[in-house]
Amino acid sequence: MPIIKILPHAEYCPQGKTVSAPAGTSICEALLDNHIEIEHACDQVCACTTCHVIVREGARTLSEMEEGEEDMLDRAWGLEPDSRLSCQAILGQADVTIEIPKYSINHAKENH
Repeated sequence: MPIIKILPHAEYCPQGKTVSAPAGTSICEALLDNHIEIEHACDQVCACTTCHVIVREGARTLSEMEEGEEDMLDRAWGLEPDSRLSCQAILGQADVTIEIPKYSINHAKENH
């Protein structure tokens, strides 16, 4: 089973965390299954950007990004070249390291 290393995030996992999940599982599902309550306002159907993550290691081992995800990511706060929607990024056989951005679109709107 691949391992997901989650870098520290003040709200979701202050000390960081390492979890494992079966290949074929989305990163979002794996986080939720392991009690890391990442936002997922659209219920994981690629209709928002609240589950945005940055894949720091292992991006090439995830499922390929489809056009709908690319289009949606254009709206994400803190977009980086290795950004993914965690609900669409499906684990392969290799380990990944992710960072949950400090803000999502929802947080950015609430704070301004």
